[in-house]
Parts: sequence; structure tokens; C-alpha cells
Amino acid sequence: MHQPDPPPAPKPLRADAARNRAKLLAAATELFGERGLDAPLEEIARRAGVSIGTLYNHFPSREAFWEAIFPARLAALEQLTETALAAPDAWDGFVAYLEGLFALQAEDQGLNDAVAQRFRAAGEVEQACNRGFRHAELLIQRARDSGQLRPDFEAADLVTLSWAMSQVIRESMETAPDAWRRCLGFFLDGLRTGAAHPIEVPPLPQGQLGEVTRSR
Repeated sequence: MHQPDPPPAPKPLRADAARNRAKLLAAATELFGERGLDAPLEEIARRAGVSIGTLYNHFPSREAFWEAIFPARLAALEQLTETALAAPDAWDGFVAYLEGLFALQAEDQGLNDAVAQRFRAAGEVEQACNRGFRHAELLIQRARDSGQLRPDFEAADLVTLSWAMSQVIRESMETAPDAWRRCLGFFLDGLRTGAAHPIEVPPLPQGQLGEVTRSR
């Protein structure tokens, strides 16, 4: 049977177009880091020194910028998970993961928005977030199995914790950039097995998590 011909490879960009794309990516990375994922596209074009038409020629939507920027940034979270899983003590690894995760978010408002799913992700960004969720489940299970993390803490609870911490980070980044560390300290003390008390409200099931995410 005749196999269909593969699609033609994309033509390389002209030198001037490649420069414009690089300038747009640099400006978007900078502005998203400062203001979050809702930063104005017009401001990105202005910082890059190009017209808004040129911006849309390279990146026809805001999501196209995210797809170009954030998969590599989110890959740092995978490395963070691997390091945490390799820690000799499961609780120390769990704590190091949370501290590392929120430190990365505190350095970059755009990453903070992406991790907190403040805007609906798609494509590679969504896949990277899903991988991060699965890896976090391993850390949680390991810490529970060690007897140090309260046994009723679920991956869904980590999602809601991330939402809460992302808001603390977002609101305090300019005036008190380390405020999240104090907040996290209180959270962590409440997650230790010895401090646990029964909670009547169950964790959000996957379906409700999805509904909450879609409504954000």
C-alpha cells in the first residue's frame, strides 16, 4: 500500500524574522515574569521593538507564547521532583519539593499563574502540568508511607494548597517576596502526622477538580 508522503518541513525563518521572533520571546518571558500570563500583548510588542502585526505573525494567540516559553520552564519542576524523590528522608524530600516549587513561582509571576492553572493550559503546557501532578503523587505517597505525612493528605489537597500559596505569592511578591515561606511553615506543621486531627470534608474528587480548573 502506498504510504502518504510526509508533510514538508517548515521553511527556515529569514534572518530578520528570526531576530524578531527571538526579541518577542525575550520580551514575553520578561513581561510574563513581571506581571503574569495576562500581561498585555501590546506591551510585549513594544518591548520587543516590533509592531503588533509582527507579533501576531509569529504568535497568533497568547497561548502560542505559553507553548513556546513554558514547557522548558516547567521541566525544572520535573528535576525538582527527581531530587526530592532521591532524598534519604521522605518528609525532607516532600518539604524540599514544596519549598523549591514555591520558590520558582515566587521568582516568576507567569510560572506562578501556569502552576496554579490560573489560565487554562493546552498542548505541551497542559502535558507538563499533568506530569508534575503525577510525580507529586509519588512524593505524597512516599511521605505518607514513612508515617510522617498525615495519612488523609491527597494529591487533590496539594492542588488546593498550590492555589492558596500562588495567591499569597501573587499578592506579596512586590512588597514582601518571602511572605510565602512563613505561610508554608504553618501549612507544613499542620501536615505532620502528629498534628493531624480528623477532617470531615473530603478532598476534591478528580471531577470537581476539573470543574474548578475550567472555571478559573
